[in-house]
Amino acid sequence: MAITKGAKKAVRSSERKRVYNIRTTGAMRDVVKDIKKAIVAGKGAEAKAMLPAAYKAIDKAAKRGVIKDNTAGRKKSRLSAAIKKATMK
Repeated sequence: MAITKGAKKAVRSSERKRVYNIRTTGAMRDVVKDIKKAIVAGKGAEAKAMLPAAYKAIDKAAKRGVIKDNTAGRKKSRLSAAIKKATMK
């Protein structure tokens, strides 16, 4: 357990950040999951319409430092590739 005053403050601070990180990650995962469900269901146009929302959630997570920039780029690239593949059929 934290003993010093600074360590106790760091624990409080990290708990607040943890809540924000979980919220940001959850929002990002929900949008990505919805797109993947639409792709599996064969609704390529619907998935394509959701893509800007996914980009926004991914970019926001990267900006806040929840995920790294290259991870964000990789996620966006794979999503767009999956949508492209689904709409070509």
